[in-house]
Amino acid sequence: GKTQRSIDVAAHAGTTFDGQHLFQLAEDRIQKIDPKTGRVLATIPAPGGGGDSGLTWAEGTLWVGQYRDRKIYQIDPQTGAILRTIESNRFVTGVTWIDGELWHGTWEGDESDLRRVDPRTGEVLERLEMPPGVGVSGLESDGGDLFFCGGGRSGKVRTVRRPKRGSATGRGSEIPVDSTRK
Repeated sequence: GKTQRSIDVAAHAGTTFDGQHLFQLAEDRIQKIDPKTGRVLATIPAPGGGGDSGLTWAEGTLWVGQYRDRKIYQIDPQTGAILRTIESNRFVTGVTWIDGELWHGTWEGDESDLRRVDPRTGEVLERLEMPPGVGVSGLESDGGDLFFCGGGRSGKVRTVRRPKRGSATGRGSEIPVDSTRK
């Protein structure tokens, strides 16, 4: 499509919207931006100090992925205070919420997956494995049943359909994704 408008602000590895303001990761900080004027209204520290890898809004708070330290932080959007830390056993490459569920992308070596995790405990509830060699370098949802995954060096964005709730996959499932739409 055609660019309708752009906002000239520093940007790094994540953008989210709370319904009124944009929030943008910019190296070691998160900027709160007025989308009408493009003006930065406030800045809080990013929990990863520049190593952050994804940003989403849910439950009135910001959720930030941290790549190398393999963590997801829930933070107060006013102060930047860390409210909760979730550990992962793989590099965190993106975070998103969909229908009250926290999902994050991983990528390590030749393996990548999308994971639904319990936001209170960090327990992995569901995994969608990508085919070998398909990396996930960012994650967003359409608010419905689709995930959009950045493809790293491939320059592609892949679409992955979320499994239907109540299907045979159930809780704790691992689902290989053998085809992705390009």
